[in-house]
Parts: sequence; C-alpha cells; structure tokens
Amino acid sequence: MPSPHTRPAVVLLLASALAVVGLGPAAAPAAAATVPVGSGSYSDTRPPGTSGPTTNTGTPVTPKVTAAAKNRPVPTNDWWSSLAFQRYGDNPYSTPMYGHPLTYQATAGGLDVGYPTTPAIVGDGRQYEYAHKRDLTIGLAGLNSPDTKADDWSDWTVTPQWSDGTRTLRTTIGHGSPFVYAKGSGGNAQITTAGAPAVFADQGNVLGITVAGHHYALFAPTGSDWNVAGSTVTAGLGSKDYFSVAVLPSTDALATFKKYAYSFVTDSKVTWNYTGGTVKATYTLTTEAKEGTERGTLQALYRHQWLNTTDPLTSYTYVSPRGTMKVRESASFTTSQKASAVLPALPKSNGVDAARLRGYLNEVVNAADPFSGATDTYWTGKALGRLAQLVPVADQIGETGIRDRLLGLMKGRLQDWFTAGGANEFSYDKDWKTLTGYPASYGSDTELNDHHFHYSYYVYAAAIVAQYDQGWAADSAWGGMVKTLVRDTANPSRTDTAFPFLRGFDVYAGHSWASGHQGFAAGNNQESSSESTNLSAALVLWGSATGDTSLRDLGTFLLTTESESIAQYWFDADEQVFPSSFGHDTAGMVWGSGAAYATWWTANPEEIHGINVLPVTGGSLHLGGEKAAIRRNIAEMERENGGPAVEWRDILWEFQSFADPGAAKAKWDAGHAGYTPEQGESKAHTYHWINTLDALGAPDATVTGDIPTSAVFTKGTTRTYAAHNHGATARTVTFSDGKTLSVPARSTATGTGTGSGDPDPDPDPPTGNTFQLRSGGTLTTATGGTAGSDTIASAGGANHDGTPHQPLVYEARGVNGTPAPDARTAFRLQVDAGGTVGLGQQARISYDFTGDGSFDRTETYHYFATDPVTGWEEYTQARGLKASTGALSDLKGGTVRLEVWNAIGNGTSKLQTGTDKSVLVIPYG
Repeated sequence: MPSPHTRPAVVLLLASALAVVGLGPAAAPAAAATVPVGSGSYSDTRPPGTSGPTTNTGTPVTPKVTAAAKNRPVPTNDWWSSLAFQRYGDNPYSTPMYGHPLTYQATAGGLDVGYPTTPAIVGDGRQYEYAHKRDLTIGLAGLNSPDTKADDWSDWTVTPQWSDGTRTLRTTIGHGSPFVYAKGSGGNAQITTAGAPAVFADQGNVLGITVAGHHYALFAPTGSDWNVAGSTVTAGLGSKDYFSVAVLPSTDALATFKKYAYSFVTDSKVTWNYTGGTVKATYTLTTEAKEGTERGTLQALYRHQWLNTTDPLTSYTYVSPRGTMKVRESASFTTSQKASAVLPALPKSNGVDAARLRGYLNEVVNAADPFSGATDTYWTGKALGRLAQLVPVADQIGETGIRDRLLGLMKGRLQDWFTAGGANEFSYDKDWKTLTGYPASYGSDTELNDHHFHYSYYVYAAAIVAQYDQGWAADSAWGGMVKTLVRDTANPSRTDTAFPFLRGFDVYAGHSWASGHQGFAAGNNQESSSESTNLSAALVLWGSATGDTSLRDLGTFLLTTESESIAQYWFDADEQVFPSSFGHDTAGMVWGSGAAYATWWTANPEEIHGINVLPVTGGSLHLGGEKAAIRRNIAEMERENGGPAVEWRDILWEFQSFADPGAAKAKWDAGHAGYTPEQGESKAHTYHWINTLDALGAPDATVTGDIPTSAVFTKGTTRTYAAHNHGATARTVTFSDGKTLSVPARSTATGTGTGSGDPDPDPDPPTGNTFQLRSGGTLTTATGGTAGSDTIASAGGANHDGTPHQPLVYEARGVNGTPAPDARTAFRLQVDAGGTVGLGQQARISYDFTGDGSFDRTETYHYFATDPVTGWEEYTQARGLKASTGALSDLKGGTVRLEVWNAIGNGTSKLQTGTDKSVLVIPYG
C-alpha cells in the first residue's frame, strides 16, 4: 500500500479494490535485546506499545505456511502474499491473485481459476480492471480444507497447499504460466466449472472444454479418463498423483499444450548481468517430467519482456491488464536493455548562478529544523532525501562548508536511527523475518507495507555520505546497518535465512509491489513507482561508492527493468496497454487487475501525475526516455487540473524538464517566487535541476556509458557526456556511440566527448547497414544530407492498421548482404502530427532478395500514436512487430523498401528526411 505524501484526512476509495481497516491493541513485547552491527545496532523486539503484523481487527498474525516452509523467509510483498498473510480473520485462504494470464483465488474446495479478457471501467472512470472471475475450480473430490498455506515458492511461482485430513492438494502457479500443475492424494481429480462446459475435444485423459468463452485443456495421467457430469469434471488418478490444467489461446493449440502438460514446473529463477552499459536477464523455469521425457514448457511474456528479447516467440498470445502477452516455447528466455543512467546529481553547468544557488542552499541548511519535525520512517526518509540531493550541488560551487554541514545533519540522523534503544530504531521480527523502523507509518509495521519506499531514502542518503566519507560507510562503522536495510528490501541472496530474496520486487512483473498482505479484490498494488526506483538508484550509488559491484549491478538490473515497466504500465508510453475505454494517459496506481487514475489520499490531478515522479534525483533520468509520454502526461494534468500545477509545481516542472527543459524553465521563471516546495524538495534543488537541464538539454537514453554512473544529455545537435567516478584512480568512460570521457578520481566530469563517435548513433541493434531517408523516395547509405520532411497522407478517418494506405515509399536497389546472426530490422523515424489529435503512423519494411520485383520478406510494425503537440517524436522498432511473412535470406542485387503511412486519424503528418535521426537499419553484414 503506497505511502501518502501529505497528511491525509480521507482515503480515496477505489471500486472493488479497498477494504476498511482498523487497528487493534498492540501485542505486549518481550524483553528486548540489542543486536550490534558495526557501530550501529537494531533490536530483536519491538518497542513497547507498538505492533507488528496483524489482521484487520488487530490480532497478531504469523506467516501462514506449511511445516516444510516454516523456516523460510516469506517474500511478503508479492503478487501472491495473501496466501501467507491472513489479513482478514474470516478468510484463511486468499484474496484474488493475478498471475497473468490466469487469475486465482484459494477456497476451501481448491483453487478458483479465471482468465479475464474484458476490462471494466469503475470508480467514475478512474480505474480499469480485468477483475478475477472464476471459470473453474481445481480440486479433489470431497476436498474441504480449513485453510490454504504457502508450501513452496521461487522467483515468480508459488505452491499453495490444502489439506482436510483425508485429502491433500498442492498446485503450482506463476506469472506467465498458462498451466496450473496439481498434485493430489486422497481423492479423484475434480474440476468444477462455473457453468456447464462445452467439450471441444475428448481424448480420454486429455479433455478440451470451453467455459465462459475461454478454452481450457485438462490433462490427467495416461490411462485415466475425464468424466463430465453437469458442471463437475472428474478423473481417477490411479497410482499417480498429478494432473494439470491449461488455458488455451485457441482450441487448435491443444496439441502444442499437450506436449508440455506433464512437464511440471518446480522452480523459477532470474539471473542478471551488467556489462558495458547493457543489462541482460535470463528467466528460467526448472521442470520435472511426470510422463515421458519432455522438459520444455510454455511461458507468456509481458510486454516489457517481449519488447526486449530477440528469442523466437510463437504466434500464441493472451490478454492481460499489461497488454498483450506473447508465448515462448522454451524453459527460458533472455532480455537485453540499455542500462538506465544514474548520477549522484546533475553535473555542473553554466546555466546555474552560483550566488543564487548559494542563497537557496543557505535557506535549507540554516532552517530551524531541517527535518521539518519528522519522526517516523517515511517522513524522516523524505527529509534525508531532500538534504542528500544538495550535498553534490553545494560541492559543485565550492561551498564545502554547506556541504559538510549537510553531511553532518544526515550522519547524525542516520546514526540515531541506526542505533537501537532510542526514540527511533529498527526492530527485527523473527517470525516475518523483516526489519521494521519505529515509529512506523502507513502500515509499514502492521501490514508490512512500503519498506522499499521508506528505506530507499536512508540508503540513498548513506550512499551520498559514502561518496565523501568512506570510513563512515565501512561495515565496521555504519555501512553494516545500511546493508541490513538493503537485505530487508532488496536482498540478492536466495540462501539468506534472515531475509527473503528481493522482498518486494517482482522480477517477472518487472516492478515492485507495495502491500505486504495483498488483501484486496484487485490484487496487490504499487502507487509510487518512483520511490521504488529510488531504492534501485540508491543501490547503484551505494555499490559504486563502497566498491560493491554486486550491489551496484543488482541496482542497475532493478532500475533498468522497472524503468521499462513504468513506461509501459504507469505511463502507457506506447499506448498499447491501457484500454481505450479508460480515457487517461497515466495511472497513479497499478493493481494486479489493472490500474487507476488515483492516489491513496487525494484525487488532485497534480499528485496523481506527480506521485510517480518524486523524488527527482540523478536516478530519475530514465524518465527522459519517453518524451512523448511526458508531454501527454503534462497535457492531461493541466486539462484535469484546469491549468498548470499549483501545489506540486516543482515536481511537475522537473518532470517536464525531462522532455522540454526550456518550457520547464519558463514555468520556473514565472512561478518560482511564490510557491512552497513539495516536502521532499527544495528550491535549491529545483533551481539547479531545471536550469542545468535547460543548459545541457534533456537526458538522451539512446546512448549509454560503460559504467552505471554515466549519462548523456542532448540539446539541439550537441551532446554532453557526463560520468561520476567513485574510484580512487582516474578512468576513461566509453559511450555506446564511440565517444569517450576522462573522469578524475572521485569526481564528476562532463564534456562533448572525444574519439570517433557518431553524434547520432544507429538505432538498436547496432549491427547491419544504415540507410537515411531522402525526399523523393530514396534510401541511401550516404550521410550529410539536408534536413527536410515529407507529408504523410491522411487516413481519412478510416482504420488502415496493418494495410498501407497512400504510403510514403523509400527504396534502395542493388543491395547485397548476408543476414547477420541474431540481428533484426531496426529503424528510427522522426514523425510529427503537429496539433492534430488521434493520428498513428505505421511502417512496413520489405525485402526483395534478388531484385526481381517480388518481395520475399515483409515486416509490419505496430503503429505509433503521435501526440497533438508540435515537435518531432521518435517511432522505432520497439513498438513491436505486428505481422511478418517469409524469412530473411541473402540479398543478391536485392531491393529494400520502407513504407510509412497513417494507420488511423483524419489529418496529415510529417516524416523527417535527410538526417541521421531518421534511419533504417537492415540486419545484414
């Protein structure tokens, strides 16, 4: 449950998602013992008068797990947490769990399963949801279990267990799995459907049924036979104990699914690697062959995954609240992404007046209470974050006195919290294997909410201290307590017996979850995705400052993964996720069942739009990768708000600066005199941020450096390269466009780069040949053209999605080449709809291998919905392949054709020509 950022008088109720909660009396603590960690310590017992995890009526609870799992740390903030956390005393089973494509809910008779495919708009149009609705129940004949417990789990799968003394059922479910794998004893396999099923295939032990318009396949052991009696389908298991159920994308997929029906998933695991500016992650399922020898399986990939993999996918797809899921026929797949940039602060620039900045800094450091009365973990963290952002800024202008006073304030407050026995401390709960800060806030104690939000500020502040005082950050000093907070929130170890692996980060969903109990009809939720990435960025900085490359690379993996998920699922950057009926360009909260244009504490549009931006730091630069989405976001906020921001104007100015620094600076210039900073912000930081980006340009995510603490900014045709070197010796940072930057030890450097770099690098992938577009219909490998544009004809109000309509056509003839291994077609096209709404440009690339006039391979990409704001936007192959024909082969005097047209809309648009910003890259050597 995300943390409110103002002191709320009421909570905004979201239809079908929330429940009224109340807190009962706290349990009496035992005598406390202090656990020393370096110079710090924590307590093994809660402070008097406080509470740990409870039901909604205040009754203390312990993890609801089987004896086999009782000593394992539970990953409390997950998509299935309600299996282990009994938030509601009258529900010992679970609330709805959203695995996608399937949804689940545990009941006395087994596992309810659904496949919601039609979104509902609820809450006065503020929320869309694919709510769980039971199609069938997987169980055993006669099963009536008093509860359901978590028996086993791995990175994105979980195994709940039911037992009534006679019958025992275990099912394994997970993200991306179209299968439910069941093991049962004491009764026949039983599938109870929501209505009488229609049988479309009967092969004895394999049965195909349709329920509520959804197709399912039931697989019993060889030799068994399914029997249909009304809404009850049963099969004897004989001497076996296994069966499985799958949701099918279509009835003709039955044979493919039958192949993998007895390849039971037993483990799920992600591994990651950061090298030279690229993050790769491999997602692997371990399986056991119950029959035969097949060890493969089927996995449905989320949009943020299939956009970033080159692994072959099948034609099968599923509907989900995160857009289309695509199916991979394998036990593993790998994604590859350019790493998200992190800097301790924006670099020094000539856009900032030192005297003016000094005045703003003094306002903060000389305040009567720089912590603004904060006492709990969340608001103390916000205050620490506010101060931490100013330390490098003061250092830039030579204000070492202010810098050191800020560091002293931060050290004092951190050390206070990192020492047990005072007015505030961290306390370890041995049952839940978690570290809770007291005074707690927003359910971080009773519901285990938000630890990653709260502690992100502490780790970030500690990382800034470590940058200037490595002795303070040593494990033997205060670094040990920092690492203990990291173990609680983002533990990279699966064998640590004291804390779970990555408590709140859902590696398959690609983002964190905030609620510790997941006790909602809409599943789990996360509001402030930006406070989640604040922790990831803090890990990058802490790991870099302390020489812990493992934690640094973990942070880079988490940040890079979540940045793509935020772009797709919070901001709908490609406009392919939110249902058209939703009517919003951003979501304040993402739920298991969908998303909501809302916050937990207010309906104020400024805070709905700003909650996934703050805190603005050098770890926020990833937001600049989707500039069109930012422009849509700001435009919607101003429409909903009835004008520009008033309350959170600084946060929203900074957000706009990721796309349009000049426009943000104009708003700062007009409004800086009469506003109150958001409680985690300061005028010093906002002034420095906006004026720096106005001078350097917006973040340029198309180019990465070979260390995580590097970034690129582009203004016009000029790129500025920046990097911070935490090391004790100078180093050279190399960027993906070939440019290099020399960075002294323990310093930030900037420059326009040296070396043979191309100021406009080829789009991903870098292999292949690059062609510029020329007006007149030519594709050419020549550079140095004259910038121009061609007009794309109107779609005339019709839908031409997938079919060229009056397209612009560009060709290159006489092309020779051999397909490059693992390469794909890529393009980067600059398009602009001006002020016209509702336009979408689409591209098709065709290959005629011999130049005989017959095209042997075509690739049609999803269209790109342009915004109604004048200015070039970038359409790339990342929109995803809509359709293709043929396979790549050698080009021998062949022809390459690019067609671009308006797939939708009622107006013309522009396509840029003559520059390296509009290019086609063919996957040939």
